[in-house]
Amino acid sequence: MLVIDTSTPAVTAGVVDVASGVVLAARATVDARAHAEVLTPSIAAALAEAGIDRRDLTAVVAGAGPGPFTGLRVGLVTAAALADALRIPAYPVCSLDAIAAAAGPGRTLVASDARRREVYWASYAGGRRRSDPDVSRPGDLAGRLPELGCTAMAGAGAALYADVLGLPVVAPAYPPVGALAGLATARVLERAPPEALTPIYLRRPDAAPQAMR
Repeated sequence: MLVIDTSTPAVTAGVVDVASGVVLAARATVDARAHAEVLTPSIAAALAEAGIDRRDLTAVVAGAGPGPFTGLRVGLVTAAALADALRIPAYPVCSLDAIAAAAGPGRTLVASDARRREVYWASYAGGRRRSDPDVSRPGDLAGRLPELGCTAMAGAGAALYADVLGLPVVAPAYPPVGALAGLATARVLERAPPEALTPIYLRRPDAAPQAMR
């Protein structure tokens, strides 16, 4: 399966063997302003490294966020276009869930950078989500940590505001290819019906229509 995620500054693409879960190739370029320019070459490079023709793909997995409007849309539109052109199913996964899965067991706060001095976040126990994704200012989130009971945190947002949140930071900073794939593997193996690649937007986009003159 082809794996794509553009919910964070890391433009991620990879190829994973469905049966074994082995990551055959992975690319991640951290550039918050070049999602559209970097993603397609990254997909081509990952396919070439894996020795896979795009016509051999059986599914597309895409990180659905939460994330900033423009960057997130690039990945989901690309995934939808490829799935439609190749006539294969596409499956969305929560990008925060992938970070939590890679962070391992324990009670973990996952936070990505939402810009505007905010973070997208969710809390986890043993890799399972305990709260719906949300967007908050780091100071407000720090006040909720006692009730969340988290003992560590992961994600680029957690590292960026480590001094405010005050928990030990663990890897990874961005959603890894293997973890993204793992969240959809059961659906791919079961040949589940394709799902709409609906982005997880937690606030309005920065861009807005101009007011009538």
